[in-house]
Amino acid sequence: YNLYTDGLKIYTTIDSRMQKYAEDAVREHIGGYLQPAFFKEKRGKSYAPFSRDLRQGEVDTIFMHAMHQTDRYRAMKKAGASEKEIKAAFNEPVEMRVFSWGGAIDTTMSPLDSIRYHKSFLRTGFMSMDPRTGHVKAYVGGIDYNDFQYDMVNGGRRQIGSTIKPYLYSLAMIEGISPCDEMLHVQQRLTDENGRLWEPRNSNKKRIGEMVSVQWGLQNSDNWVTAWLMSQLSPYTFVRLLHPFGLKNEMDPVVSICLGTPDVSVGEMVSGYTTFANKGIRVEPLYVTRIEDPYGNTIANFNSQMSEVLTEDASYKMLHMLKNVIDGGTGGRIRARYGIKAPMGGKTGTTQNNSDGWFMGFTPSLVSGCWVGGEDRSIHFDRLAEGQGASMALPIYALYMQKVYKDKTLGYSEDETFEIPEKYANPCSEGGEEDSPTTPPDTGGIDKMFE
Repeated sequence: YNLYTDGLKIYTTIDSRMQKYAEDAVREHIGGYLQPAFFKEKRGKSYAPFSRDLRQGEVDTIFMHAMHQTDRYRAMKKAGASEKEIKAAFNEPVEMRVFSWGGAIDTTMSPLDSIRYHKSFLRTGFMSMDPRTGHVKAYVGGIDYNDFQYDMVNGGRRQIGSTIKPYLYSLAMIEGISPCDEMLHVQQRLTDENGRLWEPRNSNKKRIGEMVSVQWGLQNSDNWVTAWLMSQLSPYTFVRLLHPFGLKNEMDPVVSICLGTPDVSVGEMVSGYTTFANKGIRVEPLYVTRIEDPYGNTIANFNSQMSEVLTEDASYKMLHMLKNVIDGGTGGRIRARYGIKAPMGGKTGTTQNNSDGWFMGFTPSLVSGCWVGGEDRSIHFDRLAEGQGASMALPIYALYMQKVYKDKTLGYSEDETFEIPEKYANPCSEGGEEDSPTTPPDTGGIDKMFE
């Protein structure tokens, strides 16, 4: 079959209304707020749009690589032009049309300046899907298809930062650790298998020197609690669990992986988080349900693929903790700034130097994920206030959910609740697990799950 000429009918899972709300949310936040803030921070800086930590030689290398990827360079190279002639042409002003959030602009600039100009725009990837059916409802691969045709949902992969932490906490729950278990909140010192010392930094300055719970650690995205959990577990076992969560890349089993060093796609992360909304069952994203020929004959059907990742006990403990992230943790802006009252779980994520901002959010019927960052990792906010996931990515999710809830024809309601058996309602409530946090139930651990 020829996709373009044979009259095939391809039925997708995308909801056109939700797709529009997702695109509008991206435009509203990045185009209306975040990009102007980025331009303001970089205005007058000789190193713009890159980080102030980048050396001039590194900037030149980035531009040279970008120049080699252009159609103009390939055409001149094919025509026999020398590198010197090509570089001269790239510094010669020409008439061109460039992207802006207010619409395309006709201007005159050199091709090299146009590369710098377009690199200065922050990029994004956003996906939203039903955790029960796998149907993908909205898919935004970038800020504008005409000018930036790179898919940042499934094509691009970036470091995931603290959004990896729920996977580590899941392993802890499988191995019998309780949300109520406590540790001394001080800097952790871990030694890798090569004998090297690893001492993670922590942006959280709360309760230093006090006893804090595992639950508090996830709620506040605390690196020291996360590192303590890693010291109780095995990085090899952790990597074994990441693959069932849907993370496909090969990952090194090192202790620092617990803070989100792997490169992962938005699509993989959204699929992974369906586990928390779906009682421990992960569902693969489904983009197409069936294909028909011109005569109405079905030539292909597609069904969602599901797999069990977490035990029932572990999944409800994770749901409880991830709800607390929204109800008073790092995802609290969902409530305080955007006024969304629906039961919800989620996780923020920010990578080193603010290169990547993430937010993962879920309700019983929708799991969504958003990444925001520069085309290059060295293009980012210098300040954490604007560069963190709660500032870059969370607002896109919040605006999208506001629009979804406002459209009553979609059938989503803020009154929808998670189905939680009474015994799992609060693992740290009086009379619950906190009575004996040091004697966890025998779950058999992750090895039993993988038998």
